[in-house]
Amino acid sequence: MGKISAQEVNKLRKMTGAGMMDCKKALTKTDGNFDEAIKVIREKGQAIANKRSDREATEGVTLSEVSSDSKFGVIIAVNCETDFVAKNESFINFAKSILDLALENKPADLDALKNLKLNGKTVAENIIEQTGIIGEKVDLSHYDQLSDFQIAAYIHSDKKLATLVSLNKGGIDEQIGKDVAMQVAAMNPVSLDKSDVPQSIIDTELEIGKKQALAEGKPENLIEKIAMGKLGKYYKENTLINQIFIKDNKMTIKQYLQNADKDLTVTAFKRFSLK
Repeated sequence: MGKISAQEVNKLRKMTGAGMMDCKKALTKTDGNFDEAIKVIREKGQAIANKRSDREATEGVTLSEVSSDSKFGVIIAVNCETDFVAKNESFINFAKSILDLALENKPADLDALKNLKLNGKTVAENIIEQTGIIGEKVDLSHYDQLSDFQIAAYIHSDKKLATLVSLNKGGIDEQIGKDVAMQVAAMNPVSLDKSDVPQSIIDTELEIGKKQALAEGKPENLIEKIAMGKLGKYYKENTLINQIFIKDNKMTIKQYLQNADKDLTVTAFKRFSLK
C-alpha cells in the first residue's frame, strides 16, 4: 500500500483516541487495514498494562451522578499514575462515560460494571486501551450505588472526592440533598446515626474516655459517667444525623432536615476519596 494519508490517521485517532503517531504506526504496520490497526493499538495497551501492573495508580478522579428521576445514584473512581493525567480533559471525559454507563445500566457491583459494553468493547477492555493511549496504568477501582425516594450527589472541586445520600421522601428541594451530600464530604461521618456505630468503635471510645479521665485524676466513681459523656460527644461529631450542620452551626443535620419536613431523614450515604 502507498503512503498513509493524514485523513486515515485522523479517522483512526477518532475511532480509538490514540495519539497521531501511534495511529500512523498502526496503519503503516497493517497496510491501512483499520480493523487490524485497532487490534495493534489494543495490543499495545495490553503490553503497557502488563508492564505497569505493579505501578501505584493513586491519582485519578472520583465522580458521582444521579438519574433524571433522582431515585438512583452512582459513584465511581478511575485511577491513573499522575495528577497531570487526572486533570486531562480526555481522561475526565473517559471517566464520565463510565459513570453514565453505570447510571444507565445499574450494575450490581464493580465486576459487573467492568463487563458492560462501552463503544463496542467491555469497560475492562476500554481501560486497557486507555492505558496504551495514555502510557500510564489506568484502573476502575471503585463503584457504588444508592436507590431510594430521592438521591443527591456531590463532587468536590478537585474531583478527588464524591458522595451520595439517599432521602426517605421524594419531591424535596434538591438543595437540601446537595447540602447533606456536601456535609458527608466535609465531615466524613463514620455512620448515619448512633445505632449504626460498630460496637468495636464504641468499646474503643469508652476505653479511651476512661483512660483520659483516670489520667486527669477524676474520681473513680465518676469514670464511667465521664466516659459515657465523651462517647456522646463522639456521636455528635461523627454520626451524620447528629453532626452540626456545616452551613449553620445553630442546628444539627437532623434539625435541618426536619425544618424542611418533619419526617424527612437520610436513609444512607456513600463517600469515596482518592486523598
